[in-house]
Amino acid sequence: MDDAWLRGPIRRRSWATRIARRTVCLVVPHVVAGVRLADLLPLLEADHRIQVVVTVPEDGSHGPATQDFVKALGIVALPWTQARHTEWDLVLVADKHGVGELRGKMLLVPQELDADTLTVDGQVRADAIVLTHDRQLEQLGENVPDAKPAAFVAGDIGFDRLEAAMSLRKHYREALDVPTDQELVFVSSAYGEQSALGRHPDLFDRILAELAPDRYWVAGALHPRTWAQYGEWQVRDWMSPALNDGLRLMPPHEGWRGALVGADAVIGDHGKPTRYAAGIGVPVLHVPDGEDAPEPFDGTPVWDLDDPLEPQLKQPGGPDRDTVRDLLTSRPGEAGSVLRQKLYELLDLDEPARSVPLSPVSLPVPVLP
Repeated sequence: MDDAWLRGPIRRRSWATRIARRTVCLVVPHVVAGVRLADLLPLLEADHRIQVVVTVPEDGSHGPATQDFVKALGIVALPWTQARHTEWDLVLVADKHGVGELRGKMLLVPQELDADTLTVDGQVRADAIVLTHDRQLEQLGENVPDAKPAAFVAGDIGFDRLEAAMSLRKHYREALDVPTDQELVFVSSAYGEQSALGRHPDLFDRILAELAPDRYWVAGALHPRTWAQYGEWQVRDWMSPALNDGLRLMPPHEGWRGALVGADAVIGDHGKPTRYAAGIGVPVLHVPDGEDAPEPFDGTPVWDLDDPLEPQLKQPGGPDRDTVRDLLTSRPGEAGSVLRQKLYELLDLDEPARSVPLSPVSLPVPVLP
């Protein structure tokens, strides 16, 4: 990111249209962190007291995918050097990148609950740590007891946004041009050698070859780390046969949740899309994993690669939706309310009188072949 300091909008009065009473900085070292933090933005919407900016830390992943994500946010992007020299009212972070260099109250939305993620130089830096489930409080007490006082259980706002979109399912299918008489199969892969794509390089080609194009529409997503590690050109090159055969591939920063809403079935590995699919009641077919990969939810059928695919997509059963939902979040439908209350507490502002928005996930926009 360019080191040239911006003249605004942080506490600059010479040409400002509105002077914010509070400043919030999103720290986006990579796309995965950015997506988690972006789910919080609707909770601050339409509040003219607050100015939000974004910055990319120097020790983050400065790949094109990260820069594209930041640009797509449409938020003023401050150079890291300027962010480090600014006193913030609130800093939103998703991991430890750059945490020790920023000044201000801090809210952490972690993916991992270990000392490496939650501490900097042995100290817990965050003023508030967001948890999705009650059992994580016990985990913190065992693994990082010093972090437990800052932790609170909010639930999973990403999952809540997904559930909010289900009543609008028709619009998500229309965004992918899925004909009304066809079924949408969504295929996802995490990253690494144990992922679906890592173990089965022909994954998407095989699925497209087995499913008749006049009955099935196929969408897919790869983990953002795959895009960041190999670059857009390489991913497109690998996926070009599938793209030419009609695959709707989601970009790395967003879209997979929208495709999930419209899906009739999901084929995937241990990644978040398959867990979320089971939680919203979409049938899941689990791609065989390696020995070290996490186990699927109980009752999830596993794809037998030696048998035809279509009959396996139609088989009854699968994990119980309510059971999976209870494993994903301890506050179903409440994350927005809990998180907004905490955000405004940290900002030392009264919450807006209007109701807490529960914004459905974005409509899917696939990359072009």
